[in-house]
Amino acid sequence: MSDNVSPWKTYRRLTEFVTPYRGILLVALMGLLIEAAAAGAFTWLMKHVVDETFISRNDRLKVLLPLAIVGIFVVRGIAGYLTDTSMARAGRSIARDLRIMVLGKYLRLPGLRFDSEPVGSMLTRLGSDSDQVAQAAIDAGKVMLQQSLQVVAMLAVMLFYSWRVTAAILLLGPVLAWMMDTVGRRYRRIGHRIQESGAQLLQSADQALSNQQEVKVYGAQPTELARYRGQADHHLKLSLKVESTRSISSAVVQLVGAIGLALLLFFAGREASHGRLTAGDFVALMTSMLAIIPALKQLTNVQGMLQRGVASAERLFNVLDASDEPDSGTRPLDRAKGVIEFRDVVARYPGQPKPALSDISFEARPGTVTAIVGRSGSGKSTLIKLIPRFYDTEAGQILLDGHPLEEYRLADLRRQIALVGQQVMLFDGTVAANVAYGELQDASPEALEQAVRGANAMEFVEHLPEGLQTSIGSKGGRLSGGQRQRLAIARAMLKDAPILILDEATAALDTESERLVQDALNHLMPNRTTLVIAHRLSTIEHADQVLVLDRGRIVERGTHSELLAHAGLYAHLHRMQFREAE
Repeated sequence: MSDNVSPWKTYRRLTEFVTPYRGILLVALMGLLIEAAAAGAFTWLMKHVVDETFISRNDRLKVLLPLAIVGIFVVRGIAGYLTDTSMARAGRSIARDLRIMVLGKYLRLPGLRFDSEPVGSMLTRLGSDSDQVAQAAIDAGKVMLQQSLQVVAMLAVMLFYSWRVTAAILLLGPVLAWMMDTVGRRYRRIGHRIQESGAQLLQSADQALSNQQEVKVYGAQPTELARYRGQADHHLKLSLKVESTRSISSAVVQLVGAIGLALLLFFAGREASHGRLTAGDFVALMTSMLAIIPALKQLTNVQGMLQRGVASAERLFNVLDASDEPDSGTRPLDRAKGVIEFRDVVARYPGQPKPALSDISFEARPGTVTAIVGRSGSGKSTLIKLIPRFYDTEAGQILLDGHPLEEYRLADLRRQIALVGQQVMLFDGTVAANVAYGELQDASPEALEQAVRGANAMEFVEHLPEGLQTSIGSKGGRLSGGQRQRLAIARAMLKDAPILILDEATAALDTESERLVQDALNHLMPNRTTLVIAHRLSTIEHADQVLVLDRGRIVERGTHSELLAHAGLYAHLHRMQFREAE
């Protein structure tokens, strides 16, 4: 968190998340007050224990006082249980609320956010950051209230028995306040760096473990381990700085406490010599002072928890305060005809001097196939991501049925599009749940089965242990690449959208899988506006138009045969692939 942002401003914002749990926290507050009162009652009794038991030798109170002490601690234990359970419920509930809010926000952010922030950082915000914020909002608040009330109760007892001695000891207050402020500033400086370091650690580990096959094949274990060790060492240094700060502050608190005890002994001795302090009064004062020292130590230590939570809150608020995807369209759209027109479109990634796409103009009509080809990095994927508005244009217009995309609501626009990519995203669940996904979950069993058959997926689904109800594992890990691709096609068939986008859907498949997938696509494509990014040029020989991109511009257009006859870039790419095939 930046130093110019007040931690109390952030903390006050955190209290907004506490509002739904005011009832639970009121119970916790009552418990804290009872705890503090019980602690004060115990120290208050110390005078009578000493004076009545050892000096006056009151036989009746010899029995009643021990029973009173037991009763005080029973009440304190019940109050502590209510406080702990109420605080824990509120804190964990706030962490849950934050996780849900932040994930929901991420799902509403523009596609560019996912290009600039690694998933590891997002997972850290959803995981440890949310927990740290709950600790700041509730757990740290509990410690601060609990120990502050304890200090107040003890000071009340001390003032009751000798205001002169108590006033002398309170001269140490400004020293403690200065020290706690200094410690808080140092925690704040380090806290945000620790959270960022933790995110980098998680990202590095995720990268190495997710790509473990490549790591092993290329003998990169030492490289990845060295990278991770460097980040872990940096994280360790930051953690040790925090522990050093905490340890020094605790030692100073204890030193101040020792000075306070020395002052207590000095002034108590003077008061006793003037007959204003009994032995019981002194024991009560001493017991109160001894209770204040650990309370002050905990108040200093809670700075770390509080500042880590505030740093995490700042990271979460950076997400929650980010702008959603632009969605100001109002034009109603039930089912589009599917006429797509690009007019002089320019698109640029933030911070890049050259646009990713320049002067892109073409039209794609229902019942036709538009193929988009070109070298790697020519802008093919960027072009198709503009249609569902994962990215927005810098200049020019994209029209659907004669109206700019911005005039439609995002949900209505995306409802018109089915997408089948090279990397199929399946979820941990059943075959049926992955095909009838999202808004398709209410599809009839008949429509679901028809879509699976149309995608040539039933030939393997019917051999699965539970058929359509078989779980396919995380990311569809129990299926082959071709099987996952056919389930993605089945999902697109079930959606029955007027616009179909195929992003190199057969590029990573073997010949047999490609044949089955291509046959499924042939069932899916008729009567739709189809845009295909093609890796293998042999798969687009029958496309109605082929757009050849190079460095973000359309350099050739025509049919497959026309472009071969033109003997330009397309013919060169086709010739190169033909040689590779041979």
